Amino acid sequence: MTQTSQAAAAGSAVPPAEAEAGASAPTDVPAGRPRRPRVHRAWLVALVTFVTLIGSAAFASLPGLLIDPLHTEFGWSRGMIGFAVSVNLALYGLTAPFAAGLMDRFGIRRVVACALLTIALGAGLTVRMTESWQLVLCWGVLVGLGSGSMALAFAATVTNRWFVARRGLVTGILTAGGAAGQLVFLPLLSWITEHHGWRPAAALVSGAALAVVPFVWLLLRDHPADVGLAAYGATEFTPKPPPVTGTGLRVLRALRDASRTGTFWLLAGTFAICGASTNGLVKTHFVPAAHDHGMPVTAAASLLAVIGVFDIVGTVASGWFTDRISPRRLLAIYYGLRGLSLMFLPMTLADSVHPPMVLFIVFYGLDWVATVPPTIALCREHYGEDSAIVFGWVLASHQIGASLVAFLGGVARDALGSYDVVWYSSGALCALAALMSLAIRGRSAAAPAAPAVLPAAL
Repeated sequence: MTQTSQAAAAGSAVPPAEAEAGASAPTDVPAGRPRRPRVHRAWLVALVTFVTLIGSAAFASLPGLLIDPLHTEFGWSRGMIGFAVSVNLALYGLTAPFAAGLMDRFGIRRVVACALLTIALGAGLTVRMTESWQLVLCWGVLVGLGSGSMALAFAATVTNRWFVARRGLVTGILTAGGAAGQLVFLPLLSWITEHHGWRPAAALVSGAALAVVPFVWLLLRDHPADVGLAAYGATEFTPKPPPVTGTGLRVLRALRDASRTGTFWLLAGTFAICGASTNGLVKTHFVPAAHDHGMPVTAAASLLAVIGVFDIVGTVASGWFTDRISPRRLLAIYYGLRGLSLMFLPMTLADSVHPPMVLFIVFYGLDWVATVPPTIALCREHYGEDSAIVFGWVLASHQIGASLVAFLGGVARDALGSYDVVWYSSGALCALAALMSLAIRGRSAAAPAAPAVLPAAL
């Protein structure tokens, strides 16, 4: 998948003057030797990606706030609303690997801009819905497809193309963009929902998606060669590879090849549990679960936003650790600690915020998506140039796990009147994920060598 790696493997010692001739010539710079700016353009691309992911957090933050208002207004069961959320999460995951391939075919900028417009359309149409199937269509299908097209595979693709050095750190920072957006949007959306209803909140999500489009179109570039630069940390200029055709077949071929390895199934299994215990469980059901114990919705949503504060710290730190420590050991630690925190959660839920709840928020927040940088690093180590596509399939398992728990959590609440069994079950699954992470082994000597541009720490 990694464009920089592909070219490096093919022989990246192409003189810059030659690289600027022909179809792969940089489009934004005059002929001559590539510029070496004081601040590398890769950091601007990373910044635009970060801002885009912050905007995307608006539509990721809303589902948990919709459950009670839609149940009250339309009488829809929590299981029905959870089903719409589960469709959204499943499509988010299943679209991701194809989106990574489309970025190779049509470019990052076009794919992300179209994805944002699709999200804006789906969220905007939601405000006119009157039937449950319309929720499934608008929020489940449209927003799910749009969000999947700019999922974490977007961050992985940007990192692979624009960075050679600091990949783990940059992955952590970009992953933290969603958490930063959650911090910005969750309190605002919860306040709007409580005081003005859910429709203005959905309209804000639509507007946020539209607002990010100009930044993507004007400032994002697909490849360092577009601006006459080598990737950050690379020692040689790499020309931009031609568009990759046969996207669908390539994505399926990457899945076929990866699925023949035990590492893929261990990564997919652990990431499915990751999704079940984060997006599917806490992001979707924490607010209604806290509200069941008498906590105001705004207070519960603010706690979920505070998780985002510590998530930023934890994820950036995880990226730094990933450049230095075995990724599989990091995953085992993260999943083990997450399982302990979820086992602890039912004892902390109350009608107000107490110190034990604050302890859970801090502890769980540091671990929220800290699993992403080491998971991407393991995909890169084992699957080389197809690593972003393989990570897209691993992400698909993440979202399938999330979608199952988003649906089953609502069903359990309807049937049992409590979320307790869901918390405890998820904690046990996280313990299993910790053991699975330790079962992942390094690449065998017979495996194809990783691309030469990858950091030695990976």
